[in-house]
Order: sequence, then structure tokens, then C-alpha cells
Amino acid sequence: MTPDTPSVFGAVHLGYLVIETERFADWRRFGADAIGMHHDALDADRMRFRLDDKECRFLLVRGPAEDVVAMGWHLADHAAFEQVEARVRASGVPYRRGTEQEAAARGVERLLRFPGPKGITQEIATAPRTAAEPMTMLAGGFVTGESGMGHVALTTTRPAETRGYFTHVFDARLTDYIDETVSGAKLKIRFLRVNERHHSIAVAAVRGAPVDPIRTRVQHLNIQVAELDDVARSYQRVHELGFSMALSVGQHTNDRELSYYARTPSGFEWEVGWNPIVVDESTWEPSTHQGISVWGHRPVGQTIIDKLAQFRTATRSLAHKEQTVPQLGGTGIPDA
Repeated sequence: MTPDTPSVFGAVHLGYLVIETERFADWRRFGADAIGMHHDALDADRMRFRLDDKECRFLLVRGPAEDVVAMGWHLADHAAFEQVEARVRASGVPYRRGTEQEAAARGVERLLRFPGPKGITQEIATAPRTAAEPMTMLAGGFVTGESGMGHVALTTTRPAETRGYFTHVFDARLTDYIDETVSGAKLKIRFLRVNERHHSIAVAAVRGAPVDPIRTRVQHLNIQVAELDDVARSYQRVHELGFSMALSVGQHTNDRELSYYARTPSGFEWEVGWNPIVVDESTWEPSTHQGISVWGHRPVGQTIIDKLAQFRTATRSLAHKEQTVPQLGGTGIPDA
């Protein structure tokens, strides 16, 4: 963004995610019966989950990836949409407008699709549609609104480039850092916000080594429940229905969110959290926290086989160049 270009910060909200999977039956049980979201079956190859009155928060499409394949950003108005669209067009990257069918599946009006870090397509959209049917779900409610629907965490071998991308495209701001050691590996995690939510993107990297120990493009995604009881009740349902838990209940050091992490049918993790802090732009200054948790968030059922699998994934990542989009700011932003 140049000094004379208006910022879209505050007009950007994480709106929906697109997940590609062949495990529709397991995802139906996980999303509706364990996590407690509203489920809509569209056809044999597509289904959606809702968190609120919007038609779509998660679109699941049939395919082999077993991963998040697209991130959808709601723009507050057509002016903000056109600002981001202009940045994409000026960069020279390939982009295309979504079809009427694609927009309808996502419950939006205008849709533009373009490349993002780690091969995750980025989508911008306007005018998310309100569903005609009331919700039927086990959870009492989720927090969305002006903060968007939660956050996505990525592991990367190119953290500066990934941060640069979201800063250039969406005017993301650095909220803070966490330094953590996991199984002997030193991690630095950067937290980026696009509105008052503490972060919509978390970017984690192994310090001093260009390796990525996570198979999936997304390490975890987060949704926020409105009531503490819904953390406990969904945690219990995840266990009772036989889904595996990744991390037990705990509280984070930086955003103070109380949460747990379940493992999805596709293998990446799903965080259910409650009561994170809201950033006050007039006073906030980035800082560094030691460790991800004040208490809790202990690994559940992790075996030596799991650790070896992560080691193999990290080793294989050395042979593959991670996708960045240098035309859209992915040339890197050094840490302060």
C-alpha cells in the first residue's frame, strides 16, 4: 500500500473456508454432531456448515486433498472489494471471477479468486447472504460479526513472504509473536490481524531450518463459541463420538483464549475457543510471548509414530520449494 492508497484494514473479515475431502460421512458427524454446527447438504459432492445466519461458513467439496483449499474473505462493501481487486490486477497474477454457481455455493454476491501462499487459493467476496432457514445445531452460538469467523494457522518455510502477502493484499497488521519449543524445535509464530480480532492469520515457522513438519497446508483453524459451556460440551462430544483430540483444554498466552484442539477427519486440527481479547488500535503495541499457553494445551495420545511421521514430513519438505506469490507482496517483511 502506498501512502495515498486507502487501507482496507477493518473492512476485511475471514468469511468462509473451502475444504476438499472424500470423507463426507465423517465430516458430517464431526461438524454437526461433535463441534455442534448447523449442517446443510447441497448435493452428493457438496455440503456446508453454518455458524450464524450467513448461508455458508464452511463449504466442503468432494476431492482428494483432505485439506483447506481456499480461504474466503468478506469485504465490507464494493469499494473495499474493488481496492483489493485493483491490487490483484496490478500485480499481474492470474485471477478469475467466480461463476454464479461458485458464488451461490459460498453464499455471496461478487467473487474473485487468485493465488495465495502454500497453494491456498484466496477469494474475496461481497454481500454474504442471510439464510432463509433457521439454524438447528447443538452449540449455543458462535462469535462472528465484525471480527469475522475465527482464524487460520499456517506452518511455513517462508514466514517473511507469507506475512508480506497478507500485509500487501489485506493491509494486515502484526499483533504479536510467540516463541515456543516443540519436541526440540524452536518455533516463531507471527499473529496477523485484519480487524479488531486478535488475529485472523497465524504464521508459524521453525527457526533456523527451512522445514515444514505439517502435511496439510493449514495446521489448524479456529472458531469461537459464545459461551464457555460450549467449549466443555463440544470437548465431551468429540471424545464420545470417537474423534481424536490433539491438545487438551488450555489458555493461550497472547490472546488469552481458552480452547482445545480436535483432529479433523482430514488430519488438520480444529480449535474451539472462547473469550479471546479484542485489540484496541489506539493503544496496541506488538510484543513477544514465551510459550503458546499459560496452562494446559497438552498433547493427547501422541505416540512416537506420530513424531516420526512429522519428522519424515519435515525432511520431505526440504526437497520441495514452498509456493509464494512475490507479485502480491510475497517478497518478505523482516521482523521488527
